[in-house]
Amino acid sequence: METILETVGLKKYYGKGDAIVKALDGVDLTIEQGKFTAIIGTSGSGKSTLLHMLGGLDVPTEGSVRIGGTELSRLDREQAAIFRRRNIGFVFQNYNLIPVLTVWENIVFPIALDGQKPDRQFIMQAVKLLGLEERLDGLPGNLSGGQQQRVAIARALALKPSIILADEPTGNLDSKTSDDVIRLLRMTGREFQQTIVMITHNPEIAQTADRIIRIEDGRIVA
Repeated sequence: METILETVGLKKYYGKGDAIVKALDGVDLTIEQGKFTAIIGTSGSGKSTLLHMLGGLDVPTEGSVRIGGTELSRLDREQAAIFRRRNIGFVFQNYNLIPVLTVWENIVFPIALDGQKPDRQFIMQAVKLLGLEERLDGLPGNLSGGQQQRVAIARALALKPSIILADEPTGNLDSKTSDDVIRLLRMTGREFQQTIVMITHNPEIAQTADRIIRIEDGRIVA
């Protein structure tokens, strides 16, 4: 299986001297293409910091992140933003939908930012898979938490990224809705041949992944 994402000696330190916080302390990691990987750890373990590094949302103190053949540290700010939009889909715990835009407008918003024309047939395929056909003209505020998270997944899929990064995507949902969201993530990952990396503190949710990575005190321990 081909490696799509790799980190080497990844470190992220905050502060100096006795007050230094080692959020990541030398992480070597490889993620295989098409796999669903869960990164699990307690609060403060460094898992969200790691996800932000994998997505190019933050800059490491030391070490490297490579996606495909691209070394993220070699991109300037504008190049990194374009690379993220075209290669990485993000699903956040708080959905991050724009309240004044309709569901459809939220889904295609990243495409508009990139100056591209939406592939309506592809997006409607994802919309139907996620059960959102009847909600496209509504506003996010009229949706349940589970429905809003489905919209966030559809938005992440819209530009056909090779990687989906999900940061505690079920953190604000009840157990049944959480199960539905994870099932849909797995389903869309298989349908569109995408690599999924999910951060969670929930061992039961992590068990649904193809691979589990445990991080504690900024280091991979299992």
